[in-house]
Amino acid sequence: MKDHDILLKDHFRDKPECVIDFPSWLLSAQKVSEYRQMHRLAIVEMAGRDSVAAAIVAVQTEGFTDLLPVYTYTGTEYGSWASVGNAVHRLRQRLPGIRIHDLLLLGSPRFWQALNGRLITELIKRYGFYTPCAGCHLYLHAARIPLAISLRAPIVAGERERHDGAVKVNQTATALDGYRDLARRFEVSLLFPLRYIDDGGEVETILGLDWKQDDEQLGCVLSGNYRDSQNRVHLTEEEMKPYLWEFALPVAFKTMEAYQRKRVPNHLKIALDVFQSMATQQVLSK
Repeated sequence: MKDHDILLKDHFRDKPECVIDFPSWLLSAQKVSEYRQMHRLAIVEMAGRDSVAAAIVAVQTEGFTDLLPVYTYTGTEYGSWASVGNAVHRLRQRLPGIRIHDLLLLGSPRFWQALNGRLITELIKRYGFYTPCAGCHLYLHAARIPLAISLRAPIVAGERERHDGAVKVNQTATALDGYRDLARRFEVSLLFPLRYIDDGGEVETILGLDWKQDDEQLGCVLSGNYRDSQNRVHLTEEEMKPYLWEFALPVAFKTMEAYQRKRVPNHLKIALDVFQSMATQQVLSK
């Protein structure tokens, strides 16, 4: 049997379909049973510093005694895999009285592709723009919903509406409300403890260490795609709403319905069906 850390690295490298069916070394039936007995367990997003800070605040405000760190892979990330383990280590250091369980990896690159990649041309024609960022964050939250249902646990994430005055199109009020509402439709609580914190210095205070935004975490090859050459954002929150409510959220909802029935869906067919339904409604409304 390979060392657990090597198995994690291999899993991250290969990025298999892993949303409801986990290899036993990663999440056994016995572990699931144990987690279900933990009445103050929370699933915590594990990415950069904001996710760690969100976990700390959630423990302080919600009284969680057990945290299950989860990294959701996409296929667009790059950088040192060790940064994820380092984030878990920092969380353990900051919360010595809380049980921080072993890191769990999950994801579905085919789900990500169906939601964010395959229909780029059609989405540009319909909405006049395209960015994968809101759909990507929707994917990250949605992919954890089946696990949350199975373990009967809430999800904690480090989303913030503003970042030292800067706006991220995947973390607007509309986007965060959409992510939260999707989870609610499956009776899962999606918590954003840092939602209204703008000052990055306040995040560092929560962490108790000097950890700058975007440092010491995996990067994304598509980062900043919605900014122009002068780093300005022209895409508005209002322009994003139709894309989210007509396409992205329905695709995510139907995909989660399929996972809830304990089967891996045809992700692309779901996305194509939603898009075709949109096109049909548009024709009928004329």
